[in-house]
Amino acid sequence: MRTRLAIKIDAMLEPWFPERRLFLRSDSDTRFIRLRPVTQLFAFAGSASVVAWAIVATAILLMDSIGAGNFREQAKRDQRTYEQRLNLLAEERDTRATEAMAAQDRFNLALDQISDMQSQLLASETSRRELETGIGVIQANLRDAMDQRDQARGRLAVLQQMSQPIETAAASQEGNETLDFMVAALADTAAERDKILADARQAVKDAENLEFQIKLMEDQNDQIFRQLEDAMTISVEPLDKMFSAAGLSTKSLIDQVRANHAGQGGPLMPMSFSTKGEEPSADEMRANRILRQLDQLNLYRIAASKAPFAKPVKDAVRFTSGFGYRRDPKTGGRRLHKGSDFAGPTGTPIYSTADGVVIHAGWSSGYGRLVKIQHEFGIETRYAHMSKIRVKVGQRVSRGQRIGDMGNTGRSTGTHLHYEVRVGGKPVNPMIYIKAANDVF
Repeated sequence: MRTRLAIKIDAMLEPWFPERRLFLRSDSDTRFIRLRPVTQLFAFAGSASVVAWAIVATAILLMDSIGAGNFREQAKRDQRTYEQRLNLLAEERDTRATEAMAAQDRFNLALDQISDMQSQLLASETSRRELETGIGVIQANLRDAMDQRDQARGRLAVLQQMSQPIETAAASQEGNETLDFMVAALADTAAERDKILADARQAVKDAENLEFQIKLMEDQNDQIFRQLEDAMTISVEPLDKMFSAAGLSTKSLIDQVRANHAGQGGPLMPMSFSTKGEEPSADEMRANRILRQLDQLNLYRIAASKAPFAKPVKDAVRFTSGFGYRRDPKTGGRRLHKGSDFAGPTGTPIYSTADGVVIHAGWSSGYGRLVKIQHEFGIETRYAHMSKIRVKVGQRVSRGQRIGDMGNTGRSTGTHLHYEVRVGGKPVNPMIYIKAANDVF
């Protein structure tokens, strides 16, 4: 039985939803269904709700599709920009490497020149001493010859005085023979004197030429010294900046390298041009100062070769993740990423970033195929997710030596290299070392 409220509601809705009857006819009977205004209202509301939901859902899907398309386009633009930056950085790195090689060639050439100049200076010093000795002997012989000439002139004058009275009467055969002997002796003495004088004049000319050559050598020596001093400044300053940028103590590193390489000898021994115990000359002090700088540069380069100042990959790769806290790609939680990731094709060569000893080469749970290398100064590097390992435990490796191939082993979402640097067992950002070496290697 309908209530009064239902009747009133139907009466209110009658203008908009008049009562309708739906007839259902069968073979033997005819029935109808009465659609009251309230029922029509609910049916209309339900249909409107379905249509509205469909419109809203379609709009949401359309906006998501448009947003996803914009995100992909933005990602592609970012990727192209990043690739362009990588290409520019690669070109700049190649330019710096070419400049470093040219500077190294100039340095080697200057070192060869100063070595030749040192040999020439020593040879000229020996020649000068020999000439001084020869001039002294010539002067002594000349003095002796002049004394003998004066003595012969005195004896000739005496004989001429003695021979005058004899010649007036009758020349003595014995006197004539003595006179002929003295004349011949005087002629020989005069010839020897002339030869000694000619030798002395030639010795003076040779000494003047030698002094001129020594002056030219000194000018060349000064030019070579200036070139070497400039080369030292150009070569040492970038290395010092590189160590400082990496947060390493230059003095501590150099002291450790010097302690492990304490032997001396060869071309870098201090110069000494005097054997008389005299004070060193300005050139000696300058040359020894350059040699000390050369020794320091050599220690810098040894230290640089033993620290990971290089990239573990040389082929074109993509930098996909850096050092620090990030969202874990497996679990989605926040986690410390202890290295840097470089993505590339499977089999991309991986190289050691410094001299060291392999302390691990095998499988290591989440790292997959892993290589650990122990370097000097308490530094360790790790190369993870390899597809192939090319070194063994205990093997000594050098910077730039191939140690494995890039892969997708262990806890990894794609082919890449996970590269770590640890100092004293604690992970540090590898890009600090890589960026610090951009202007050197």
